[in-house]
Amino acid sequence: MTLTQALTTASALGLDRLDAQLLLLQALGRDDGNRAWLLTHDCDLLAPVNEAVFLALARRRAAGEPLAYLTGHKEFYGLNLRVDARVLVPRPDTETLVDWTLELLRDVRLAHVIDLGTGSGAIALALKHTRPDWTLTALDASPAALEVAQTNARNLELDLQFQHGSWLQQVPGRFDAIVSNPPYIAAQDHHLGALAHEPTQALSSGADGLHDIRQIIAQAPSRMLPNGWLLLEHGYNQALAVRTLLSEAGFEDVRSRHDLSGIERCSGARWRQR
Repeated sequence: MTLTQALTTASALGLDRLDAQLLLLQALGRDDGNRAWLLTHDCDLLAPVNEAVFLALARRRAAGEPLAYLTGHKEFYGLNLRVDARVLVPRPDTETLVDWTLELLRDVRLAHVIDLGTGSGAIALALKHTRPDWTLTALDASPAALEVAQTNARNLELDLQFQHGSWLQQVPGRFDAIVSNPPYIAAQDHHLGALAHEPTQALSSGADGLHDIRQIIAQAPSRMLPNGWLLLEHGYNQALAVRTLLSEAGFEDVRSRHDLSGIERCSGARWRQR
């Protein structure tokens, strides 16, 4: 089988060309930047072992497994993160939360920020990489997810503080910002079917998708520094509900932030000193 034939086989399985190319490079032990090399070697024959690896990867992708799990990495905010089935695949929409945090705290030196449900560490690492003067704590209820985040921090040589726990129940200290991309999909939402390969506990949150967001909002005031911000990612149709929860909890300056598609992707508010 030549490289061209391999890509044709992947296309017949339903893969788009980019995915097929990236998986072929993975099977050949080459990095993602070698797509041009595939074009100049399109008549090269695959060794049997590389062919077997490629076909296995292609079938897994055709079955719906995320590309990032198959290649083992995903770019987020310019950082190359290791990812696997222990964590959610970082989404570009979540960069909205990073941008907003950096904007709101741009004049705060030595800020203390905590990322709740850190998963791969994407948000915390992006913030620390951009603002090395800040102290970042990355928390997750999954020890396995924390292992992934710790690996990414070591690989990127970024100093984070890690904590195992359920939201803010046992978190010491207070913060200038509490940020989170928590589970927010309703338990019976049909979208969960398309996400079957990713950890359900990081996706689903009660009957209306707001169970974890309610917990975070309830727990946050006792962990906020004066005028600190609570910033939450949520579903495409949940902004009004989250703003209402924030207002009812006594937060001020309640607002939402749009992603690149114009969807209200994040909502947040400031906690005034009482």
